[in-house]
Amino acid sequence: MGKTPEIANCTIGEGSVFNGKFYVNGSILIEGKFQGDIKTDNELIVGPTGKVKTDIRAKRVTIAGTLIGNIKATEEVNLIQTGKVLGDISTPRLNVELGVVTEGKVTITSENGVGAVSKIIKESFGNDTEAIFTAVEKDKGRDTKDKDKDKSSESIG
Repeated sequence: MGKTPEIANCTIGEGSVFNGKFYVNGSILIEGKFQGDIKTDNELIVGPTGKVKTDIRAKRVTIAGTLIGNIKATEEVNLIQTGKVLGDISTPRLNVELGVVTEGKVTITSENGVGAVSKIIKESFGNDTEAIFTAVEKDKGRDTKDKDKDKSSESIG
């Protein structure tokens, strides 16, 4: 399973069940079942036997088990071969191994954050590019009309 924290501040072991709010200063390893609200300022790992239903907010997230919920990671998300995610992922860096199963929207953020992503892409595309495409479409329309006009004059003559 990808990289793991050297020492997890908290572990929900295989066979354990936790339901509720869980805020941890440090890293979390979940090998059991968890449902509720979870937040850490460090790394959250859902191990291969972990079954989690929550939205995750963490610096780094690694999923090798099953997650139903959204992920917001400020540094990185790792989806390991056995990982299954049903939910949206927002992170500056996403690593996906062969075998992962996921459904949801993926947003690769920049240092400016999620809200700025569409603005960054639209600015990169540029208004001048949009104007060029508009001009090309107008020219296509004129070419089609000119060809139709040529065909009709050929059949008359």
